[in-house]
Amino acid sequence: MIGKTISHYRILEKIGEGGMGVVYKAEDTRLRRTIALKFLRPQTFANDEHRDRFVREAQTAAALDHPNICTIYEIDEAGGDLFIAMAYIEGPSLKNRIRSGPFDIDETLRVTAAIALGLEAAHRHGVIHRDIKSANILLTPEGLVKIMDFGLARTFGGDEISKTTRGVGTAAYMSPEQGRGDPVDHRTDIWSLGVVMYEMLTGELPFKGDYDPAVVYSLLNEDPVPVGELRPDLPLKAQRIIERAMAKDPDLRYQSAADILADLQSPDDAVDLAGSPVAPTLARRSIAVLPFSDLSPQKDQDYFCDGIAEEIINALTKIDGVRVAARTSSFSFKNKNEDVRRIGRKLNVETVLEGSVRKAGKRVRITGQLISVTNGYHLWSDRYDRELEDIFAIQEEIAGNIVRALRVELSDKERRAIERVPTRDVVAYDYYLRGRTFFYRSTRSGIESASEMFSSAIQKDPGYALAYAGLADCYSYLCLYFGGRGGHREKAQEASHKALELDPNLAEAHASRGLALSLSKKYADAEREFETATLLNPMLFEAYYFYARTCFAQGKFEKAIEMYHRAGEVNPEDYQAASLEAFTYRTMKRMDEAKGIYRRSLEAIEKHLELNPNDSRAIFLGATALIDLGQKERALHWVQRAEAIDPDDSYLTYGMACFYSRIGDADEAIRYLEKALEVGFAHKEWIEHDSDFDPIRDDPRFKALVDGMR
Repeated sequence: MIGKTISHYRILEKIGEGGMGVVYKAEDTRLRRTIALKFLRPQTFANDEHRDRFVREAQTAAALDHPNICTIYEIDEAGGDLFIAMAYIEGPSLKNRIRSGPFDIDETLRVTAAIALGLEAAHRHGVIHRDIKSANILLTPEGLVKIMDFGLARTFGGDEISKTTRGVGTAAYMSPEQGRGDPVDHRTDIWSLGVVMYEMLTGELPFKGDYDPAVVYSLLNEDPVPVGELRPDLPLKAQRIIERAMAKDPDLRYQSAADILADLQSPDDAVDLAGSPVAPTLARRSIAVLPFSDLSPQKDQDYFCDGIAEEIINALTKIDGVRVAARTSSFSFKNKNEDVRRIGRKLNVETVLEGSVRKAGKRVRITGQLISVTNGYHLWSDRYDRELEDIFAIQEEIAGNIVRALRVELSDKERRAIERVPTRDVVAYDYYLRGRTFFYRSTRSGIESASEMFSSAIQKDPGYALAYAGLADCYSYLCLYFGGRGGHREKAQEASHKALELDPNLAEAHASRGLALSLSKKYADAEREFETATLLNPMLFEAYYFYARTCFAQGKFEKAIEMYHRAGEVNPEDYQAASLEAFTYRTMKRMDEAKGIYRRSLEAIEKHLELNPNDSRAIFLGATALIDLGQKERALHWVQRAEAIDPDDSYLTYGMACFYSRIGDADEAIRYLEKALEVGFAHKEWIEHDSDFDPIRDDPRFKALVDGMR
């Protein structure tokens, strides 16, 4: 290969080789820069689907832009072989540096913080590495730390890993869940980071063996030698960080890379990327934005106050350096007189933004204050007395002030993202906010009112792409859950098409388009739209969630599980994606995996119900988990409680049919299914794949109901 030109890359020398392929140093003849080319072995891929999935994963990883992640330039093909062009980084691997002897504590903490920063950024974009190890970390001559092969190990070290880890080759760094072949989430990277930290400080790996299965046996059945015994000079704090990162139960582990950064925060034992002490504000990179209080004289601006908070949440979620609590979680504290510090602890964040709005005529007064959960001190506060037309500038200023208070450095792309506004028409914006408020109610009357508000917003600003996307979602929901009368399917198509026409780079528009296309069974086109949405905004929960539901309706259960899992990674507080992920495993008769996820979803539901005790859908999904966890009596109580709260909800009525089918009451199951179809549930493909109805699928009454659907 030396001296050959592949595409526009001239190969200079071989620099590495591993299980996945060979890496060469090369010259980009177009841009006159040195790059690294990684050629992947043909036997790496079991089939074309395997290969296509790898390409999608690599494309997602290529979108990551962070100083601690090696940049991927492109993925291409030559002579049937896939290759990846990436930044060429001089300097040894961390593995090679460790061979010279253990690191001192300051250097270990510096490198650990840098790796954690890269992981935090990737996890926020829904990307899991799955093969963090010292050989995959490079140290530049300038002292920077770079994570290699991000996203490229998913297929090999993730969901498809065998119990013997054959062909993976990095068993010593695997989490216990990887070693068992269980599904993994971002916490598998946190375990591996703990192993790397252990290795840096001791020069040894915590789990050893002459061959991979022996290493995995040790991992699953033994405890490592405590790091403090091998390095008695270590501060207790460093020992505890490693112990928590390497907790064998993922729920006892650090729950995010940001949490590790928080524990590394102290001037004397934590160092940032440049070698100077980490600022004490590092832990404040997590935030919850509470609904703003309505101080208007008429107390009629509730929707406007919620909209201000939601816009700030949307802006902050576009920033890698900030972890933002989900809207559903922070808004659950609305109108509750609870101490801000207690709220922050419940939401696992270090800062909370609260504020108020007083709107009178064409004037608006907005106050905001950013509060430290640790001590209750104000990190920033301000008051804005402006004309209503200045509302967009105020939102931008608030987001910018939060970023400065948290000491987060913005990239040019992030700065443009928080400066961008979807409309400059205040009246159109007002209608849009009203529409979102109605939409979140999820009832038929709420969805219909939302569609009226979005239509009014469009009348005021015909170029308002986000309003068209909202309108498309309304029509899709009316079609799915409330009968689809009045040409709702066609209207969803038209509105989503217009949203994309106005703004081809709007992730919400692509997600809305995907949902609309799925209603017409244009599944391939729908999936392309969902893929585009997730690339444009990897933090858009709805894109993954609707993608998963569309896959399930086609019987593509493995893909549905993947997308539900990604949705849960984007919004860990959400209970619906986890519940439906478990349901899909059950549909595939994989009960052990289903039960594990049902336990996790039930925990999320119980936590959600503490703040939202009358959420009938959460109660019902909790009941479905309880059945599979062997708590039938409690499940029945929960179902009855859900029906008493919202007896006419089509989604819930459909769920009641599923519940009674599962417990063997065919008459009640048929009665509730008939009622669900009467009030508008219209997703025939979902019913056809819903394993809950297997006990009554041969019942003539069931067949007649399903055959009678359009």
